[in-house]
Amino acid sequence: MKKLLKLVGLLTLMATLITGCAPKETPTDVVEEPTTGEKQTLIMGLDDTFAPMGFRDEKGDLVGFDIDLATEVAKRIDANIEFQPIDWSMKETELNAGNIDLIWNGYSITEERKEKVNYTEPYLANAQIIITLADSPIETIADLKGKVVATQAESSSLDAARAQEGFIESLMNGELIEYATFNEVFNDLESKRADAIIADEVLARYYMKNKGSEQFKVLEENLGPEEFGIGLRKDDTDLLKSINDALNEMKADGTYDEIYAKWFSGN
Repeated sequence: MKKLLKLVGLLTLMATLITGCAPKETPTDVVEEPTTGEKQTLIMGLDDTFAPMGFRDEKGDLVGFDIDLATEVAKRIDANIEFQPIDWSMKETELNAGNIDLIWNGYSITEERKEKVNYTEPYLANAQIIITLADSPIETIADLKGKVVATQAESSSLDAARAQEGFIESLMNGELIEYATFNEVFNDLESKRADAIIADEVLARYYMKNKGSEQFKVLEENLGPEEFGIGLRKDDTDLLKSINDALNEMKADGTYDEIYAKWFSGN
């Protein structure tokens, strides 16, 4: 009888141990928390020589008005932003090929470009101005006849010059000299290889201020006012709205004015 009781006790203990080791079933009404999605990363294409919009400082870091503006906009739309220097003459091709998501670097709004990209609302006024050295006898556009004039290739400055009927044909050899960057354009003027240059007013005023405005002269006549916008692919309509909303919010709360003052105060 004692042996029987011991056997029963042993079996009971084994059953208890087995039951305790068995995995517990997860209740069917428990719902796992969804995984948080990653932030969208936007690649901004720019000409990294276009001061003060987007350029490299003495340390080689990208800085500028558009850099600060884009960084703040990205925060407000909960996105990451990456800055990608590009060949400016290929900007629309880079955008529509998907290599970049934004053209944002003093990108003038023109009717021709509107056929290729979707623009945000304008965010900064600009004009195409004509600059000579301070001691130049050139005073008017008419005085440029037969002269050497330079600008940046595939720029709105070039577009503005082409829009002036007979203007390019009146220059020396019937051509406008084109360079890859505005730094080269200004170098051409300062070395007196060019008699005058055409450039975005925003860039030119900043450049002249830092080089010494007294060295240069800006003609009273210009090739027309324009505005800067941000270029996106035609089908990125949701992103377009988000950026417009963020820029309008920044203008309303004073953030835009703070960034503007940082780069243009005293220019």
